[in-house]
Amino acid sequence: MNFHGVEVRQRALSLLRSGAKGAEVARQLNVPRGTVSYWLHMDRSKRGECPGGDKPQCHRCDRVPLDASAYSYLLALYLGDGHISQYAEHRVPNLMITLDDSWPGIQSEAEAAIRRVFPDNATCRVRKTGCHNIKVYSKHLPCLFPQHGPGRKHERRIVLELWQQEIVDAHPWDFIRGLIHSDGCRNMNWTTRTVGGEQKRYEYARYWFTNVSDDIRQLYTDTLDKLGVEWKHCTRGGKAYNISVARRASVALMDAHVGPKY
Repeated sequence: MNFHGVEVRQRALSLLRSGAKGAEVARQLNVPRGTVSYWLHMDRSKRGECPGGDKPQCHRCDRVPLDASAYSYLLALYLGDGHISQYAEHRVPNLMITLDDSWPGIQSEAEAAIRRVFPDNATCRVRKTGCHNIKVYSKHLPCLFPQHGPGRKHERRIVLELWQQEIVDAHPWDFIRGLIHSDGCRNMNWTTRTVGGEQKRYEYARYWFTNVSDDIRQLYTDTLDKLGVEWKHCTRGGKAYNISVARRASVALMDAHVGPKY
């Protein structure tokens, strides 16, 4: 469905080029703020006016300092719900993290992490049915995410480079948090026990992580091992795609550093 026609987009761009603020344009035309940001970025990109174009902006190429905590979280989001692509009409590749509208707090946290990792690049949110795509454009995306490649992630090897592993080791909870925010959840399970001849119901919290990539699950469980979190595989339909954390002490650790989605 086309929510905003060409006329609305051109009116927005005219206002932005005349100096109007994005929030003001969004209110005036009743268009989401993220959509206005996306239109502005694409307009600047076509005219070669993207902010930060002449500034060093890559940790790998230019030795620019990297917000390691934000990167560890963003790397995990990329492994779960992100992908890098480049279309003919765009001069540079884009990173897109697709996040469910059920968790607006995670969308905001993801956008904040992107801004911290790419402070010189414009970010935007693109509304889709039931979700938003959080996007950033940068020619250095392949430098920071060398796991990018053709095909689906679970069909190719996913191995962290040494510099990435050092960041994850220094900020393991940010990495775990990003993986849970993308492909995991915290829920309540229940079981019954017979006590004194009477059957009683007990509820307990559990963290789930589900990913069809053996390599990504291995990154998750290796990091849990380093943090002292106990876990186990739960096979469903003959496939061990699910990692469960249910021991009380381990759930308490996860609660202290991850918590429910929001």
